[in-house]
Amino acid sequence: MSGNIELLEDTLARTREEGRAALIAYLPAGFPTVDGSIEAIKAVLDAGADIVEVGLPHSDPVLDGPVIQTADDIALRGGLKIADVLRTVREAHQATGKPVLVMTYWNPVDRYGVDRFAQELADAGGAGCILPDLPVQEADPWREHAAKHGLATVFVVAPAAATPGWPRSPPRAPVSSTRPP
Repeated sequence: MSGNIELLEDTLARTREEGRAALIAYLPAGFPTVDGSIEAIKAVLDAGADIVEVGLPHSDPVLDGPVIQTADDIALRGGLKIADVLRTVREAHQATGKPVLVMTYWNPVDRYGVDRFAQELADAGGAGCILPDLPVQEADPWREHAAKHGLATVFVVAPAAATPGWPRSPPRAPVSSTRPP
């Protein structure tokens, strides 16, 4: 089976045609339980979210705030495994037909096996992966396997990133120094 990059692209194109932003929800897998997270993710998609990001809990979620850190801790203490995250993706996608992305740090993917993770995510019906700590310049191994399995690669890049080849954010409108009378 191939991943659902086309479904993701079609969903984003449709929302653009409708003149609106896509509503993208984030929920961590395994919180409060695996079954509970699957039901919550399906509910969010059924309630109108266009896309969902399923978080793969990490033992040291340094880029996440205290709410996600707590949810990740509860999921991990509950014994969550990558297989549970993939089951979550599978069941959410099968129930709703909507794009499901996995958001994770690079280390779990690397340790699991890049090709294995990409293949299993595609087999589960995943649309792609968000890897916030994977620099674009170091992403070729993931991008190769993602492309091979029909998965999107979503990078997290600061709007004012000065990385060559990436567009800068538009300049802010000047602030007027005149005061009303």
